Amino acid sequence: MRLLLDLGNTRLKWVVQDGGDWLARGAVAWGQDLAAELLPAWRQWAAVRRVVGASVVDEAREAQLAELATSAFGLAPEWLRTPAEACGVRNAYAQPQRLGVDRFLALVAARAAGHGPCVLAGVGTALTLDALAGDGQHLGGLIAPGPQLMQQSLLGATVRVRPEREGQVLELADNTADAVASGCWQASVALIERFTARMSARLGGAPALLLGGGDAEVLLQLLEVPAQWAPDAVLQGLATWADAHSPDRLG
Repeated sequence: MRLLLDLGNTRLKWVVQDGGDWLARGAVAWGQDLAAELLPAWRQWAAVRRVVGASVVDEAREAQLAELATSAFGLAPEWLRTPAEACGVRNAYAQPQRLGVDRFLALVAARAAGHGPCVLAGVGTALTLDALAGDGQHLGGLIAPGPQLMQQSLLGATVRVRPEREGQVLELADNTADAVASGCWQASVALIERFTARMSARLGGAPALLLGGGDAEVLLQLLEVPAQWAPDAVLQGLATWADAHSPDRLG
């Protein structure tokens, strides 16, 4: 039995896994009382014998989670740092560790799930796009602000753009709230659709489009191209990596 940790920019997600079964799971936003939220849940699973984590946050928050894992299980987490190659995926970056481990693990999850040539869009704090060839070669990708961050950045950099309510996504807006929401969400949609179209030739035909991240479900409804929701891609990829690098197998 093991605990998997996904430390993202907005929140951390966790799963207790035994074999192929996910026995328990949860998510906590940064800023909440982590000990109060996590320790009561984790201490119910005393049989955990391994803690494996993927992190895109700073060392201080990693250390905080390590302390909680040690308190709950007497185990220090194994933090996966992005490799050049693993689980059939080859990293396109010349400096492999510069690719976010969340992006790499989403690629691992896609390949493990049998997706051939595909485009992966991570829709969260950042909007990330990656192209994966059928042979497991990562071709590279793009990073932009996610739709929520785009709106926050716009409001923070302007004086008179001050919506009084949360906007709706429309084709044409006649008020500021809807104009801001519509512009930012449609910009994200346009980038995803353009990237997918441009990758078709490189990937040998129309690739599958997979969406993950906290805002993926909302954006999925706005796309005009076929796409699939790929929830928990980072944790799925982390589970695949942990299977391939288990102490028993390596021993």
